[in-house]
Amino acid sequence: MAEDAAPKQRPKGFKLLAAAVGNRKAATMLGFGFASGLPFALLVGTLNAWLGEVGVNLATIGVLSWIGLAYSFKFLWSPIVDRVKLPALERMGRRKSWILFCQVVLIITFAVLAATNPTGAIGRFALLAFIGAIASATQDIAIDGWRIDQADEDAPIELLSALNQFGYRTASIVGGAVALVLASTMLWPVVYLVMGGVLLLVLLGVTLRAPDSARPEPGRLHGALSEPGALRPQYRAIALAIVGISWIWAIGTILHFMIGMLNGAPAAPGVTPPSAGDFTKLYGPWIIAATVLVPLAVAATTNWMTKQSSLVLQLADTGHHPVRTAMNHLYSALVAPLAELSGRLRWGVLSLLGFILTYAICYNIWASFAYPFYLQEMKYSKDEVAFASKIFGIFMTMAGISLGGYLFARLGRFPTILLGAIMPPLGNFLYADLAEGGSGIDKFAHFFRLDALALWLHSDERMLRLLLAISYENVVTGLALTAFVAYVSSIVSKQYGAIQYALLGSLVSLVGTLGRGWTGEAFQQYGYPAVFRWTALTAVVSVTFVLLEWARVAHQERKVSPALPG
Repeated sequence: MAEDAAPKQRPKGFKLLAAAVGNRKAATMLGFGFASGLPFALLVGTLNAWLGEVGVNLATIGVLSWIGLAYSFKFLWSPIVDRVKLPALERMGRRKSWILFCQVVLIITFAVLAATNPTGAIGRFALLAFIGAIASATQDIAIDGWRIDQADEDAPIELLSALNQFGYRTASIVGGAVALVLASTMLWPVVYLVMGGVLLLVLLGVTLRAPDSARPEPGRLHGALSEPGALRPQYRAIALAIVGISWIWAIGTILHFMIGMLNGAPAAPGVTPPSAGDFTKLYGPWIIAATVLVPLAVAATTNWMTKQSSLVLQLADTGHHPVRTAMNHLYSALVAPLAELSGRLRWGVLSLLGFILTYAICYNIWASFAYPFYLQEMKYSKDEVAFASKIFGIFMTMAGISLGGYLFARLGRFPTILLGAIMPPLGNFLYADLAEGGSGIDKFAHFFRLDALALWLHSDERMLRLLLAISYENVVTGLALTAFVAYVSSIVSKQYGAIQYALLGSLVSLVGTLGRGWTGEAFQQYGYPAVFRWTALTAVVSVTFVLLEWARVAHQERKVSPALPG
């Protein structure tokens, strides 16, 4: 009898993966991960290789790379994806309807992109790419929701998350390396028809066969906002309006500049044409303030207001309305997570946000120019870049992730985080050396006899330089990413875990992405070597905030766990 009462043992490790091979949800998650990664690779990375090859200047590429902000801002419309029912498609399922809709939009977008000449209609091309980025980011929201909904004993969330990342990484190879190889033998429009059309059409079959979950009862959502002690609805509405207006202004300002710069209209006599560098200097700080500091100030104010008995509910609010539910969802996505953080960390939230905003700035600020640098500036072939940056580079990233996990456990979190702030910017000096002929890289390779190894493998010094530069960058970036994800995952609260992580994770690329407009103009005006060295100096800022956050946490830990008397 005792044996009958014993709990069923869940398989672990490889046995768990083997058990999931025939699991419908696990197989679907793999397809969804691929569907998520492919548009990102094609729109944020490979697209710049196309633009560079047809002669679009670096300043324009830098501005066009701002479409990547769609992925940073996607949490803003996540309540819509979560709550709104799509006409005619809703019967397919709560998540599937949105995933299918986004995939159809992406297929159409890639088809129209393939039929658009970027040199003759860059404004229309940018608009199409932006629509594709919005559809891709929206699909990511629905896929994330599907993964959380479908997790169970047979397909645990850890397995689904791992399969999602595996599919995503595979898609980055297909959308990067395979696309570049195809572009060596066919025109770029044909490549996008193949990659964006045929592959996504196949993925539609995965979506149509996927299971889905029912919608929860509206009354169950955001119950804490209806309990006694919660801020009254009218005050929550005011707070939400202030945050919403700030975000709308920031996004509208960026879009207005992008449209003005990319519409191709010549400036009037005596009028200076728009400059991404000037825009970044004049509006960049205000955009950061509108998207980070204003919401943070509003969140801190709502914390103060909840301590005033006249401003909070005295009795439970039992009324429900679709508009109220939608507003509660927006409040829970935009205000409540920061309110919890500022209430828990108090002034320390400033060092946390500074750390997040600046940690990966060096990488994010130039990532969009990698393909133009390799292909147009350094004259590597598409096949060489495909192998070095995507195939070989993926293995180096995996090595960096493993190293980061090991150091996190061996050295501790902040020593590893500090290494992640110092080491990636130093890679820019390698790229500066590569741009100037690679004499320093050659000396390193010769000292360790790597040049002899390259000859034995039928390669040459020129390819070895590229592999070494990319190896260093991918290893240290993988290390830094692992440290960042682990720390942010540990700092979020259990109550708002997913929402806070989505919000904080989106902020890590905000400053760097905004800076790409300036970077494109700087590359064009001063050349790659000088700008690589300048951007390496961002390490000073990121290291400063890491040290401030380290000091804050150490101080907090001393308060919580005072030293024992001797």
